[in-house]
Formats: sequence, structure tokens, C-alpha cells
Amino acid sequence: MKLSERLEKIPPYLFAEIDRKIAEARAKGIDIISLGIGDPDTPTLPPIVEEMHRAVDNPKNHDYPPYNGTEKFRKAACAWMKKRFGVELDADEEMLANIGSKEAIAHVFLAFVDKGDYTLVPDPGYPVYHNATVFAGGTPYHMPLLEENGYLPDFDKIPEDIAKKSKLMFLNYPNNPTGAVADLEFFKKAVDFCKKYDILLCSDMAYSEMTFDGYKAPSVLQVEGAKDVALEFYSHSKSYNMTGWRVGFVCGNAKAVKALGTIKNNIDSGTFKAIQDAATVAFDIDEKYINDLNKMYQERRDVAEKGFKELGWNIKPSKATFYLWLPVTRGMSSEQFVTKMLEDAHVVVPSGRGYGEYGEGYFRVALTKDTDTIKECIERMKDAGIKY
Repeated sequence: MKLSERLEKIPPYLFAEIDRKIAEARAKGIDIISLGIGDPDTPTLPPIVEEMHRAVDNPKNHDYPPYNGTEKFRKAACAWMKKRFGVELDADEEMLANIGSKEAIAHVFLAFVDKGDYTLVPDPGYPVYHNATVFAGGTPYHMPLLEENGYLPDFDKIPEDIAKKSKLMFLNYPNNPTGAVADLEFFKKAVDFCKKYDILLCSDMAYSEMTFDGYKAPSVLQVEGAKDVALEFYSHSKSYNMTGWRVGFVCGNAKAVKALGTIKNNIDSGTFKAIQDAATVAFDIDEKYINDLNKMYQERRDVAEKGFKELGWNIKPSKATFYLWLPVTRGMSSEQFVTKMLEDAHVVVPSGRGYGEYGEGYFRVALTKDTDTIKECIERMKDAGIKY
């Protein structure tokens, strides 16, 4: 049988490839430590699990959910946006439940992108931005995220002819894979740019609550007039250790929310109502739970950064996400470096090239192991002679 042309244009999914390499190594009896995938290693927060137990026993939750999410969930999400950012939203017109951010991000391209259209996507960036553009028949224009620019795109460098043909732009701050952060001044520039060229601005806030050293991530919707052009995507996955639950929300411009909802209505049937009930509890969870999680990741960050400094890396403390984005050993490509890490140190880290052309020369570390395991990774690197 012949695959579709769009599928043949898609490279192997980065994290599926990581899983494959881990399985192959372990099949050979190698003791592998994976710092590859951003999947929290501690359980979902207890109050959420407790609510799920109650909600799953309620037979009223066993039928199809409303396509746009339960009213209870949408209103709670609006209340959280108001409390967290001071942003007012209409639960019926400007809020939509999703099956985790990945699903909604992929589907928004189908709602806005036609053959011949361009999208503006970060490079390095979450692979779905590029791949979903291709699925929709569009052409991705990669906005370079350069270290010297604080891993922020330079909108002035986008060719005007590309901007005029672009339908949407994706931004992701706090950023995966670089850990970079953005302020409201940057978001205002993004809003102004998208208004000028009639572009839908999509802000991926998967790591909004994973911040350190007193830093709090802002929302693009705090910018005056942002709702004229912007959607924001939120996920429960990282903030509340709910990666497997598949739940979150999209909010912002009413027309864009409706368009995305139309795509979803024809493709999925929403998130199990019991999961939405449990996810609703997360919005009002005691801040201590989030603070304790962030304290844990900050401790892991500090241990990892100390270890890499001992090996010759010069790195600045990251303010957000549970990732470190580091240059590979001098004289090596990203692929050569991650192969050496796997074969000689038996540690898995993803190649920066897997996140785009401008990720070449870097690798990402996910702080999803405890401090003792992170120290073990550093010792393995020392024993293997892996330095900067």
C-alpha cells in the first residue's frame, strides 16, 4: 500500500525514536538512564487523584461529554485565568477544553492553514508545530531562536512576503526545549506583528507554572488587545503531573476558539467527564503542591548545573521548565554527542537537531530523575571522558 504524501514528508517523531533507542539498549542488557522525555517522575497530585476516584464512580460521568468541555471545567478554567493573570474570559465563547495541548495544537493548523499558506514556527521548537503545518498542507517558516537573542525570535527578520502569506504563529514561553522565558514587552511586539499581518498568534503555555527563583510567567492575553488575534494553550500535564490524563484548555479569541472547536467536533468526542472533574480540582489546589514541585525541580536543576560546570560547561541558571539546553562537546555534532552519551555513558538525551535546524550543536536534558540519579549521570560522563 502507498502512504499519503503528507506522511512521507514527516520525519520519525523525536520522542518515539528516543523510546526505540532505549528499548534497543535495554534489550542488550545495558543499564540505561533516560533524561530524554519531559514526563514527570512523581505521581499526580493527591487531591486530583482523590477527586478522580469519586468522579469515576458517578454514572452521570459515563456518557459523552459536551464537545467544548463541561460547564464546570470551563468556568473553573476562566476563574483560574482571572486569578492567575487578571484575564477575563467568557466560558462559552472564549474557552475550550482539550485532550491535552498536543491534540489542540495539532488541530488548530487544520482550522486555519490551507495549501500554499505559511506558518511561523520556532526553531528549535516542539516538533508538532512543524509537522502539523505539513499535515495541513502548509509550509513552515522557521523563526530562529538564537542564544544571543535569549532564544526569542526576531520579528524584524521575517521576510515581509512570508509574513503576508502566514496564517498563524506559534510561540512557547516558558520554552521547550531551551528553557527560555519571555516578558510582556516581547508579547506586545508579537501581538503588534500579528495584528499588522492578520496572523493568528498561538501561545503554548504548557510550562506556565514550572518556574523558579521567584519568576512567574506572564500570559500573552495580558497584553491590551491580544484577544483580537491570540489563542493560548494550557495543559495540566506538567503543572500537576498529569501527562497521561490528557486534559487542558484553549482560550482567547472567540472566532479562533469556535474554529478549533469545529475541527475537534468532527475528529474527537472530548475528554472523559470524570477527568474534567478531577482536572477542575487542580485549578484550586493548595499552592503548596506547586511550590513543592518547583522546589524539587529547582534542586535537580542546581545539582545538574553544578555537575555540568564541573565537566566544563558554562551555563546560566534556567528560570523555568524542567529542561537544560546545552551546547554539545566542542568539535562534535549533536548526533555524535548523543550517540556517545548513549554508547559510552549509557545516558539518553535528545539531539538538539531533533527540534529543528537551529538546534544543531545543542542537546536537551530533562530533569525527570531524582538528584541521586542525576549525580550518577554526571559520574558516568566523567568515567566516559565526556566533557565540554
